[in-house]
Amino acid sequence: MPCPCRADEISALRRKRLERLSNLGPLTRLSFDTLHPEGRSSDPLRRERFRRLVDRAREYAATPVGWLLLVGPPGAGKTHLAAAIANSRLLASHPVVFVVVPDLLDHLRAAYAPNSEVRYDDLFESVRQAELLILDDLGVQSSTPWAQEKIFQLLNHRYNSQLPTVITTNLRPEELDERLRTRLLDPTLTELCVVDDWEANGLQRLGGLALERLAEMTFDSFDPRGAARDDPHQVTLMRQVHREAREFARQPSGWLVLQGLPGTGKTHLAAAIANERVASGEPAYLITAPDLLDHLRAAYAPTSNVSYDQVFDSVRSTPLLVLDDLGSQSSTPWAEEKLFQLLNFRQRQAPDGHHHQSDARVADGAGTVRAGAGGAPGRGFRARWSAGRPTGSLTAVIESMPPCTSPSANSIWS
Repeated sequence: MPCPCRADEISALRRKRLERLSNLGPLTRLSFDTLHPEGRSSDPLRRERFRRLVDRAREYAATPVGWLLLVGPPGAGKTHLAAAIANSRLLASHPVVFVVVPDLLDHLRAAYAPNSEVRYDDLFESVRQAELLILDDLGVQSSTPWAQEKIFQLLNHRYNSQLPTVITTNLRPEELDERLRTRLLDPTLTELCVVDDWEANGLQRLGGLALERLAEMTFDSFDPRGAARDDPHQVTLMRQVHREAREFARQPSGWLVLQGLPGTGKTHLAAAIANERVASGEPAYLITAPDLLDHLRAAYAPTSNVSYDQVFDSVRSTPLLVLDDLGSQSSTPWAEEKLFQLLNFRQRQAPDGHHHQSDARVADGAGTVRAGAGGAPGRGFRARWSAGRPTGSLTAVIESMPPCTSPSANSIWS
């Protein structure tokens, strides 16, 4: 029986060894004590959900049984929760292995080398047999057949052996590999924990300006004088466009089409609409036409983490779509067909499946904002119910040019 001082020394050495084997490295700083107990959101419902999730993670750290699947967008706190579980186990002198999935695959590949200090079989066995395994960032690894097979072998072994496992992923459950999904979503073993909602985490976007720049584009920061400070009539018209866009943001219905020359404020107003909806707790999807097409092309690649159908469906079915820079994309037949399919789908999906008149709502109340520089019909500014576009489509033509001398009979503003 060692003396108390010797027992403390042995315990400290054991913890150091376990910490080294855990592979946590600098993540040893991430504990439940350093975790904000209610997350970073100002939304009371989301704060309460995060608080309950922290309590559940503490319970799991005390007695790890089954699997915890932590899902949510980047920055939601998944890695901190997973590392806090690992560090809590280490403090209790229990072994744990924490590994980032892409790093694990790199180590496994390196173990094949003749001069490797550790054999592949030994490394793989130590991970799949770990008393508690924490896999961080599942889904961001390359989707080669070899990588997919290694991850499946690992999880399938732990699934069959019912070994405690924590997995974090940025992917939605339906985006996971089908074979993995049958293991990861088995309710008899796995507890699915949504750390944060993807839509609720802010503005969704593909390409275009950085989020920080987009966040600055609000209705309050919009200057209706723009580049036409010396044209009182143009300034007046821009103020009218500003008011109409703000009204659309309060209750999106039908389509709002912003057309005009570069630098006239189309993107600012479109982003302001999206920001207004997000601020009120509603999702908005901001994309540029060229970047949308690039993402659709990339989704065809065998190594893509998401399928073409998943990318396309997420865009076409979003409650509010803000499509920026329409017309600046390459005009190949494929590109034109994809954009037509997108806009045609949103035009036709009225709630009862029929076309409506000027009060039409596209999809389930969905709105569409398009901002483009080309094809402005006529000179000056016109906001009108436009023939050949979806019923209820309001077109605001913004041009730093002399106003129309003979307004359209259907114009809202003269």
